[in-house]
Amino acid sequence: MEVLIDSRTVETLFPITRAPADIKVAGRTIAELIRERFAAFPDDGRRLRVRGDFLPSPELAELVRTSAQSLSVRDECDGAELLTAELPGSDAATMVPPDAGSLRIRYPWDLLTLNERLVGGLETDEIFGVVRDRVTIDGHIRLGRGSVILPGVYIEGNAVFGEDCKIGPNCYIRGNTATGDRCHIGQAVEIKNSLLFDRVSVGHLSYVGDSVIGDRVNFGAGTIISNLRHDGRNHRWKYRGEWLDTGRRKFGAVIGEGVHTGIHSAIYPGRMLPPGAETRPGDVVER
Repeated sequence: MEVLIDSRTVETLFPITRAPADIKVAGRTIAELIRERFAAFPDDGRRLRVRGDFLPSPELAELVRTSAQSLSVRDECDGAELLTAELPGSDAATMVPPDAGSLRIRYPWDLLTLNERLVGGLETDEIFGVVRDRVTIDGHIRLGRGSVILPGVYIEGNAVFGEDCKIGPNCYIRGNTATGDRCHIGQAVEIKNSLLFDRVSVGHLSYVGDSVIGDRVNFGAGTIISNLRHDGRNHRWKYRGEWLDTGRRKFGAVIGEGVHTGIHSAIYPGRMLPPGAETRPGDVVER
């Protein structure tokens, strides 16, 4: 089966500017995850086109495989064509809605949802790096080649670390957290339920919760991201002058590529920093 993946960028993911198909979640790009859904399908001449911001569920993929006619999957909200499966000799495509297990990556918090599904679904360990003595792992991990977990690290739940990462010493990783390659999570850092892209450095004395952190971000010591509103309500996200409900009671920050924070920076929950932004020591990011 020929699988064509649309690698367009999606402006609603801003400040994340990488095309969704190229974003790594739990160690694999979304394009790779899409291809895995259809990897075992026979070559029956069917031609498949999938948007790079849409991951079909295994059930929807099976429907595509077994259908005796062409199919078209469209988003019921905006009418966007998410997937088409053209079968030679078939009549006009049958329209089907995406099922509940499929996921469209429209906003930054959708990346957290996908990360939670994939990391939370780990059932075995895959360790290609080095785990030092006095490391506690209360869950399952995937550790890439060239990566090391140093003494004093406590991992509660599942976690995925890319290649050439340095984790620790004495840090706390919990929830469903995943990093890209060449990341550093250091002394007395806590990371909770977050997705970190490549070359992210959270060196020491910082907290990152329920957040998406873009490529080449460096946190100064003591950078804190809040993830809970005082009133306990869901976080909202402003897009084109309108407030969107994220559906999340806990939601931290979305940090664009190349951001640097000064020491002791504090970031309000549900905020974003655009690519290349900087904070000074002691700054409070309210807006």
